[in-house]
Amino acid sequence: MQKEYDVIITGGGLAGLTLSVQLKRAKPEISILVLESMAAAAPTAAHKVGESTVELATYYMREVLGIKDYLDEFELPKQGLRFFFRTETKQDISERVELGPYNRLKVPSHQLDRGTLENYLAKLTQELGTTLITGAKAKQVDLQAEMHEVTYEKDGKEYTAKTRWVADATGRASLLKRKLKFQKPMDHATNSVWWRLKGEIDINDWSENEKWKTFLEPKIRYLATVHFMDKGYWLWVIPLGSKNTSIGIVAHPDFHAFEDINTYEKALVWLQKNEPLAYKMLQPRGEGEGLLDFRVLKHFAHDSGEFYSTDRWGVTGEAGAFLDPLYSPGSDFISMNNTWLSDLILRELAGEDISIRTSVYQQSHRSHLENWITIYQNKYALMDSAQIMLVKICWDWAIYWAVPCLLFTNKGFTNLKVAKELFAADDSTGRKFGELNKAMQELFIAWHPFENKIFKNSYIDPFDVTCIRNFQLEMETQFAPKQLTEKISENVKTLEKIAAEIFRVVSHQVKGTDLRMNVDPYAISLENENKERHLHGLAYDASIAADINSIVLANKN
Repeated sequence: MQKEYDVIITGGGLAGLTLSVQLKRAKPEISILVLESMAAAAPTAAHKVGESTVELATYYMREVLGIKDYLDEFELPKQGLRFFFRTETKQDISERVELGPYNRLKVPSHQLDRGTLENYLAKLTQELGTTLITGAKAKQVDLQAEMHEVTYEKDGKEYTAKTRWVADATGRASLLKRKLKFQKPMDHATNSVWWRLKGEIDINDWSENEKWKTFLEPKIRYLATVHFMDKGYWLWVIPLGSKNTSIGIVAHPDFHAFEDINTYEKALVWLQKNEPLAYKMLQPRGEGEGLLDFRVLKHFAHDSGEFYSTDRWGVTGEAGAFLDPLYSPGSDFISMNNTWLSDLILRELAGEDISIRTSVYQQSHRSHLENWITIYQNKYALMDSAQIMLVKICWDWAIYWAVPCLLFTNKGFTNLKVAKELFAADDSTGRKFGELNKAMQELFIAWHPFENKIFKNSYIDPFDVTCIRNFQLEMETQFAPKQLTEKISENVKTLEKIAAEIFRVVSHQVKGTDLRMNVDPYAISLENENKERHLHGLAYDASIAADINSIVLANKN
């Protein structure tokens, strides 16, 4: 067996396998060893969170890894995210406010069976020339000036291999993080439990209301990642290519104790109380052999003090940081993480000095992580408000498609000129983007004490909002670097107008202010209003106002 490699990847789950394929696609002659602790192939119903992709990770898998034929044949197409908000009883799904696309989506994404996918990736990376050793647990990494040494155990024996680069993809075991002591907590204490039920479950069958059952295209609800929301939690229902169904509860301990959901029996009791219709439809499916597995994860969000090093190592996937399963960002961050790490590896192996890039990629990773965590922190308290969550979800989608997706599909994350122009200066577009999102996330929290109405019998299609639809449709458009920065700047200006209009609506509701007042989107506050700054802010925009009004429930009841 070969003893020296260009790269050793410790961990052969989703992050490690995709990194190996990405490296092999870029440089077929690169020598890679993947050490995977599992001795056998992953089970079809794999014990892992992450059955859904959204657009960024889908592009990564289809276009960068080149596995779109596999995805189209063996994994289900995903018809977006679909949300149902609370009513008084939650007994009739057709009465709940529903958010989701009316038509099938033009930009692809997928529902993934992680076991099936990882088994395919393991086979693919070996076909590309990667050495994959299963049943091999990485025990120690000795970082040295020329060649690192990795010690691993297999069948009770220890082996050592040398490598130029080490990529830690050991998940929550976090081999390098523990060795080098760069653990870092994440201020987001949410818990999750999830299980698989045998067979297909279509929520479209959960109602006898024929009008509700038939006004959407067939199977569009079935193929969505479905969320049922109320204060402090959301429940998911996700179809899998294995023709089984994933069910999960994600709950904040301030509202729902982990001890109330951490066994299957307790989770059913919790469902009966909080989502009685879901309990009625799901409980019989788990009887006998219907329950395939059950898994729990407490306080799953965690951070990382480091991601990449000029000493030729990096971390990826959950060996680094993890946020929250809402909006399925885990595979997105793997995609970005692997792209930064593989770029450093390939450039250093080619003899390039990577010190500047390492610093830039570290800062970029940190910036995107900090910007995205604000989407989740203190937001579970808002999940009982259909109105706030409708606006927030549409905002969160808008910022996602407008900036990070467009940057990723245009290789902007590894273009130093693009990164410098967008993020270097204090008043740069990228930094303004982060400030704008932070201001909006704080506005949603401030709005909550004033918005407690329960709505029903409303359907919202986010793609009726023209600017949001355009953001998604344009995310795969290819731009030259200068055009890309101009497009990002244009998108941020549109986001500023959206933020200003949302603030007009909220401020009018809470304070009775003029719906056509000028607004500085960076000075929005329901408590400390800066009237002078607003005087010089953005003027009312009728087209943006019409878009935002389409997701205001008070206009529909």
